[in-house]
Amino acid sequence: MESFPEKVVTVAMTPNGYADGLATQITSKGRMKYFVMPEEVEMSIENFLNKLDDLSEDFICYIQRQNSNLIEDFPELICDVSDEISWASQAFNKHPDAVNFWMGDYRAITSMHKDFYENIYCVIDGYKDFILIPPTDLPYVTYKTYPVGTYKNVLSTNFHIEEVTDNKIKWIAVDPLNTRHYEKYPQFKNATQYKVRVKSGDCLYLPSLWFHHVRQSHKCIAVNYWYDMEFDLKYCYYKMLKRLS
Repeated sequence: MESFPEKVVTVAMTPNGYADGLATQITSKGRMKYFVMPEEVEMSIENFLNKLDDLSEDFICYIQRQNSNLIEDFPELICDVSDEISWASQAFNKHPDAVNFWMGDYRAITSMHKDFYENIYCVIDGYKDFILIPPTDLPYVTYKTYPVGTYKNVLSTNFHIEEVTDNKIKWIAVDPLNTRHYEKYPQFKNATQYKVRVKSGDCLYLPSLWFHHVRQSHKCIAVNYWYDMEFDLKYCYYKMLKRLS
């Protein structure tokens, strides 16, 4: 990264570390909880690294675009990182749909969610802490419906959430790190949690539809490979659980 300091990259900015997560804002209608996307700011690699080093700042930076950004935004790194995992490509009988590069602040947190991908998550430097819940425990994972917003003016003191659409989204209401949620959503206590630390040089196979929550060490660098899942029996079973929950 330090080899091309002037390169401009897209950085996700939040005031609380939760990009694509839940946050509350006081509005004319009272306290409103939103599903909030980060503000995306373009800056040089040098500026990004400097902001990571300055932990006195209230905003939190994370390179986390999920558009196969390793290939689209960081082609300079392809010589050091493979564009696929050969054994995974053989096992899934396909090439990855996306290869994503991740780097950010230790305060950046990925809220609990699931993906419709087989995920091979490789840590290059630092570590990632995963909380994993199998899809069979879906009935214990509470979803609620939220308006959708995005952060604005995160770099200033008057940041706010701007509602971006009239449509609403269903998102997981439970934060496994929030002890009060175990009382608020008592059924969540029944969900089986697997806690895994993925260290530098390790790869984690995260199966499709598994719920996961992620934290990281400061300046952790990782690459993950998304392989499209097969919409087979396990998907039918998941849909059945969803209808019954």
